[in-house]
Amino acid sequence: MDFDQIFHSQLDALKAEGNYRSFAELERKRGAFPRAENHKDGTVSEITVWCSNDYLGMGQHAAVVQAMIDCVQTSGTGSGGTRNISGNNHKHLLLEAELADLHGKAAALLFTSGYVSNWAALSTLGSRIPNAVILSDAGNHASMIEGIRHSRADKVIWKHNDWRDLDRKLAAVGDRPKIVAFESVYSMDGDIAPIKEIVQVAKAHGALTYIDEVHAVGMYGPRGGGVSEREGLADQIDLIEGTLGKAFGVVGGYITGSAALCDFIRSFASGFIFTTALPPAVAAAATASIQHLKTSNVERLRQQEQVAKLRARLDRLGIPHLANESHIIPVMIGDPIKCRMISDILMRDWGIYVQPINYPTVAKGTERLRITPSPCHSDADIDHLANALSALWHRCAISHAVA
Repeated sequence: MDFDQIFHSQLDALKAEGNYRSFAELERKRGAFPRAENHKDGTVSEITVWCSNDYLGMGQHAAVVQAMIDCVQTSGTGSGGTRNISGNNHKHLLLEAELADLHGKAAALLFTSGYVSNWAALSTLGSRIPNAVILSDAGNHASMIEGIRHSRADKVIWKHNDWRDLDRKLAAVGDRPKIVAFESVYSMDGDIAPIKEIVQVAKAHGALTYIDEVHAVGMYGPRGGGVSEREGLADQIDLIEGTLGKAFGVVGGYITGSAALCDFIRSFASGFIFTTALPPAVAAAATASIQHLKTSNVERLRQQEQVAKLRARLDRLGIPHLANESHIIPVMIGDPIKCRMISDILMRDWGIYVQPINYPTVAKGTERLRITPSPCHSDADIDHLANALSALWHRCAISHAVA
């Protein structure tokens, strides 16, 4: 059997649909964010990144960089293995204590990514709690969906951000252990969940509450504890999951909750037990980033200012973008070919990098550019991006928003 032919035929179909993904070869430069170097066809050009999840530029922050360098000098590069065998490091425990404090929880547990933390935690809860049923928001991330699927627990999908539908479906489940899983900030549309109502409904039915705050930690709340901290609801949520790879500027994922809950996941989750631990230097850098954002609101306020400026500019130009209360600006295009084309032209002619978001990340017909302004983007950067988009909207014959 010609397996390569199978691979090529499906890749060709993906390309014909406009959903084949090409990656830019970028090299970030410390101290220059959001600038980066783009390597293409043997040449190097400077571009401005507008789609990074390093939302606050903390991956470039002097204290974070120095913490990683210092730890490499003292501890070396790798962790040495899984934490169960040889990789449990003092820096891991310090970071877990910092994360538990961030969310006002008794304990925390580190994972190698936010994807793994969701997958491992939900699969373990669903499989180890007898007769459990997981009620999942329809907009939940792939990592949550995969974790629920792997658990083989019964699953109920409730309408996106619709706490009334959740209430009805919790009632229909009856007297079984129930887990309500949802996100705070949804990464593609940028909408924010009605956390208070969801938690009230879940608690009324005796359900365990599980919130994914990966796009909110560092970004919201007086200490960067996420939307649940901002709304004063963190203490009412059983498990808060987050990432170190977005606003905190490093890499890794985690869960926080009661001591018993975290110990339960630690003891039974294959995604924790059999995975090499994060390098100590990564943990040290993450700790420095979290500590800084617990006491500094400068980055958050500046980022919010730049988001507001770009939204206002797009509105004046009639560039369609989804309205939401978060830092994510989805500029809607609705066609995969045009989405890819606009992204390519922005990079080639304007020095602007915005990766196109196509199916399966978003539904067909909702293709978009997902723009994430940072505190490091200048007003001149905003003007340049807005002017480029306006020119391309005319050139590519894309509908303008109604003024």
